[in-house]
Amino acid sequence: MQFKPYHLSFLAATAFFAMAGGAILAPVLPQMVGPLGRMPHEVAQLMTVYTISTAIFSLVIGHFVDRVNRKTILVPCLVLNGLMGLLSFFATDLETLLVLRFVQGVGIAGMMSLVMLVIGDVYEGLDRVHSMGRISMAIAIGSVTAPLIGGGLATVGWNYPFLFYVLSLPFSLLMWMLLPETKNNSHHETARGLGEALRALKDIRIAYTVFLSFAIFFLLFSIIVYIPFMLKDIFGFAAKEAGLVLSIQGIAIILVASTIKRIASKFSLPVLIGSGLFLMATSIFLISFSVQLPVLFLLLLVFGAGFGLTQTSTDTQIIQIAPLRSKGGVLSIYNTMKYLGQSAAPITLGIILLYFGLQAVFILSGIFGLLVAVTTFMVRSRFE
Repeated sequence: MQFKPYHLSFLAATAFFAMAGGAILAPVLPQMVGPLGRMPHEVAQLMTVYTISTAIFSLVIGHFVDRVNRKTILVPCLVLNGLMGLLSFFATDLETLLVLRFVQGVGIAGMMSLVMLVIGDVYEGLDRVHSMGRISMAIAIGSVTAPLIGGGLATVGWNYPFLFYVLSLPFSLLMWMLLPETKNNSHHETARGLGEALRALKDIRIAYTVFLSFAIFFLLFSIIVYIPFMLKDIFGFAAKEAGLVLSIQGIAIILVASTIKRIASKFSLPVLIGSGLFLMATSIFLISFSVQLPVLFLLLLVFGAGFGLTQTSTDTQIIQIAPLRSKGGVLSIYNTMKYLGQSAAPITLGIILLYFGLQAVFILSGIFGLLVAVTTFMVRSRFE
């Protein structure tokens, strides 16, 4: 079966489901505090345990992903994501939810890595940038709609957002029936698993790009996790309103991702990455001083533009520089660092919140982002 344009839409939908793993629950976390009888920092563990699980099992999958067919991993991951969402709907205590979220992370682990790997199999050059732009658009649409869906479903009941994940069950059947296998056996006959992918990190370009995936998603989750608490404390917003505010950044991501191919034809990927990081970090830093909604909306738009620019460019860069024989393993390590970044944000910034307050969370996250942006510009010559 030949790879068709609508197959790219299937991959984009998979990326959407992967993004929704975190985004759909973020605005609902404050609303879960009462029904679960827990403190806010305890409920925030529903984000952390899922990202830690995803990080661990991305490495496990990375050990053999270069030696098996793509759908052999992708379809079961979609099924697991849907089943755990269904069981979470019926859970009534935090401990059970944490276990189910951990298992759900196993399913999420294979989804983004396989999407990027299939794109690496099928596309080259600017077409690869264009296809990654479409994936970023799907993620952006997820960042826009998932908080809205989560907040909307939470008006019925705090556990109803978990039902969204069940949609990946019928979608997994569609993928099994219609997605062609793209693995090229000639490139992977001697692949030796995760060890070979780890050796590829000796290339400073690969190692730094892997670090960038951690930094980008650390910055993203400093927004996703802590903006709802800011909105509740300062403006009195409930989950539905918080979801609406969080969705604003996705508008800018969609606009940037839709034009990324044209932008990438004029500027190198490291320049785009550094510029995007600068926009993200500056907006986070300034959010700490924002007490007016119009200013907050503008800063979230700037953040979204930076994220769309950075994420698409970094994803494309890692696909381009990863060795053919260990591409799947390298992508799994790269995606593991994304989820480690998502896990590190609520853990480290949660400590900052506890001792220094919400303003310090955004100030320190913004400073971290600015340091990474400056470093990216300093090392760009190694890529060019």
